[in-house]
Amino acid sequence: MDQDYERRLLRQINTQNLPPETRLPVSVKSGDRFIPTRAGSNWSINFHYANENCRSPSQNHKAKDASSDSSKDAVAYAALLRNELLGAGIETVPDPHTDDRQHAVLCQDSHGLFRYTVLTKRVPFDSDNEVSPYSLSPLSNKSHRLLRSPRKPARKISKIPFKVLDAPELQDDFYLNLVDWSAGNLLSVGLGACVYLWSACTSQVTRLCDLSVDGDSVTSVCWNERGSLVAVGTHKGYVQIWDAAGGRKLTCLEGHSARVGALAWNGEQLSSGSRDRVILQRDVRTPPSAERRLQGHRQEVCGLKWSPDHQHLASGGNDNKLLVWNSSSLLPVQQYSDHLAAVKAIAWSPHQHGLLASGGGTADRCLRFWNTLTGQALQSTDTGSQVCNLAWSKHANELVSTHGYSQNQILVWKYPSLTQVAKLTGHSYRVLYLAVSPDGEAIVTGAGDETLRFWNVFSKTRCTKESKSVLNLFTRIR
Repeated sequence: MDQDYERRLLRQINTQNLPPETRLPVSVKSGDRFIPTRAGSNWSINFHYANENCRSPSQNHKAKDASSDSSKDAVAYAALLRNELLGAGIETVPDPHTDDRQHAVLCQDSHGLFRYTVLTKRVPFDSDNEVSPYSLSPLSNKSHRLLRSPRKPARKISKIPFKVLDAPELQDDFYLNLVDWSAGNLLSVGLGACVYLWSACTSQVTRLCDLSVDGDSVTSVCWNERGSLVAVGTHKGYVQIWDAAGGRKLTCLEGHSARVGALAWNGEQLSSGSRDRVILQRDVRTPPSAERRLQGHRQEVCGLKWSPDHQHLASGGNDNKLLVWNSSSLLPVQQYSDHLAAVKAIAWSPHQHGLLASGGGTADRCLRFWNTLTGQALQSTDTGSQVCNLAWSKHANELVSTHGYSQNQILVWKYPSLTQVAKLTGHSYRVLYLAVSPDGEAIVTGAGDETLRFWNVFSKTRCTKESKSVLNLFTRIR
C-alpha cells in the first residue's frame, strides 16, 4: 500500500474515533486533486500582479529604472501574453517610464480566460496589416503589430560628469549664488574675492576682478541675457557691473547695507536681493537714484528669478516666503507660505505660462509648483534633502534640482508626473550652485568640496512631443 495513502487513512480513522466535542472541523475533500474554483476571477488583474508579487522590492525598483533595457522587454512580453491569453488587443508597447497607473493593468475586460467563438466569415488577407492565413506563427494579428511597433530609444543619462574643474575657495554658503553660465558660453565663478571666467570653447581661464584690494569678497554673480555684462554682488552690499569682453568695470551700484546674495537681470534692469531684506531694481542705463525698493521679506533675500515674459519677479527668502512681484507695484501681488524653510531654489517654466517651481531648505525638503495666474498651489513632493537650486530644461518638460543635507545629490524630474529620470552623485558637500549651458543640454554644479562638475542631462531631441503634453495645465497667452 502507498505510504502517503496509508497515513491519510490512519489519520481519518483516528479522527472518527475521537469524541465529538474534541474533533476539529475537517474540510470536505473530493479526492486527492485540488481543483480551484475560477468563477469570478479577474484574470487581467491576477496576471499583472503575479509577476509583481514574486519579485523583491529592490527588484521592482530596478524594473522601473529609466535606464534599464530589460524593463522595456518585460513590458513588451507582458503585453504579448495579455494579447494571446486574454485577448487584450494591445498593438503598441507601453512606455515603462510613464506613470505606473497608466499601464498597471492594460486590460480589465470582464470576460473569462477561455472564449469560444465560431468563425462565420473569413477576413480578407491584407499584406500590410494582417498575418497570412498560411502563416505558421501561433501569434494573432494584434501581437504581430505589437512586435512590429516602433520602440523609443532608451533614455540614458551618464552618471559620471564629463568634466571636473577645481574651484579653490568656492564658499560652502547656502545663501550665495556664485556660478552662472552666459549666452556666450562663458562660465563665471566667484572664488573668494575674485571672479574668474572659464571659456567652454577653449577651456581658457581669465580673472575678471579682484575685490581683495577693497577688503571685499564676492557673494553673487549673474550674466545679462546677451552675455556681454556680468553683475557681481559683494559682501559689503555693492553691485558692480563688468564688461566681460573688455575686462573693465562699468559702474558700481550702492544702496544695500548688507551682502548681496541674489541677482537677476530683466533686459537692461537689474534686480538685487540682500541680507538687509530689500530688493532693489535699477536700470543700468540711468542714474542710480532711479531705483525701485521692494520690501516684503522679513529676513535675507536668497533667491531671485524673472519670468520668461519679463512681467513678474519671484523672490525667495530666509523667512520661508515665496513672493511674486509685477513690474509696476511696490507690493507683492502674490505670497506663498507653504514652505517650512528658506526658499532659495526658484525656477519659472519656459513651457507653461505662469508655472513657477520652488524648493525649500533642510526643514522643508519639498519641491512645490504654483499657478501664478490664479495663485493656486499645484503639486508638491518631498525630495528627502535640502533643495538648493532648480532649473528647467529648455527642450523638454523636465527640471533638475540640486540638493544638500543629507544626500548631496542631483535629481532630474519629469513634469507633471514628478517621476525621477536620473539621480547623479559625486559631490561630497552640498550642491549649492547650478547653471545651465546656453544650448540647454549640459549643466554645471558647484559645491563646498571646491569642485565644478559638468553633466549631460538634457537632450534637444526630446523637445517636440513632450512639451505638448495633454497634461499641460496652462495655455500660453499670445
